[in-house]
Amino acid sequence: LRFPSDLEELRELAEALRDYERQHRGAALGLFSAAYLYKQSFAIPGSSLLNVLAGALFGPWTGLVLCSVLTSVGATFCYLLSGAFGKQFVISYFPDKVALLQRKVEENRSSLFFFLLFLRLFPMTPNWFLNLSAPILNIPVSQFFFSVLIGLMPYNFICVQTGAILSQITSLDAIFSWATLFKLLAMAVAALIPGTLIKKYSKNHLKLDEDKHAQLLNGKKSL
Repeated sequence: LRFPSDLEELRELAEALRDYERQHRGAALGLFSAAYLYKQSFAIPGSSLLNVLAGALFGPWTGLVLCSVLTSVGATFCYLLSGAFGKQFVISYFPDKVALLQRKVEENRSSLFFFLLFLRLFPMTPNWFLNLSAPILNIPVSQFFFSVLIGLMPYNFICVQTGAILSQITSLDAIFSWATLFKLLAMAVAALIPGTLIKKYSKNHLKLDEDKHAQLLNGKKSL
C-alpha cells in the first residue's frame, strides 16, 4: 500500500481498507493506531496524511474522535520520552528556542492552559518542538494532554473532514457541487470559532509578543 496521489487512488485505497475494516475491525483500528502513535511519539512528520486517511476510512466523526485521541496520546508519549531521554539533546540543539519559550511560559504561568491552547491554535513554534520541550518547561502532563486534545481539534477536524469528502467525490466537477461547498464552508466556520475565542481571550489575559518572537521560535531570525 502507498498513500494515494489523486482522487481516484484515494477512493480505491479507502474502499479497500473499508472492506478490510469490515472483516477485521479490531485489526484495522490496531494497525492504524499503531502507525499514528509511532509517528506522534517520535515526532515524525506525516500525521496530517493519516488524518485524511482516517476520514476516508472511518468517516468524519469516528475519524475525528480517533485522531484527536491518538494525537493527544502520541504527543504525551513524546513528552514522556523527551522527559526521560531527550532533555539534554533538546537544550543542546535548541538553546535559544528553549530559553525563549521558557520565558513565555513563566510569564503566562497563571493562565498556562490557555497559553498552551494559544500555541496550538496559533503556533509560534512547531508542534513537534513543543512536544519535546514541554517537560523541560515544567508543563504538567495533564495540562499538556488536554491542551493537545482541544487545541489541535480544529486542525484534526479539517483534515478528517477533507478525507471524508474526498473519498466520496467521483470527479473534480463534484468538488463544486452545492453539497460539497456547503461542507467546506461549515468546516471553515467550525475551525475558526475556537481560534477566534482563544485569540480574544489572549489579548486580555496572556502576555504575548508574537511579532517579536515568532520568527525565532520557528527557526528564523529577523534581518
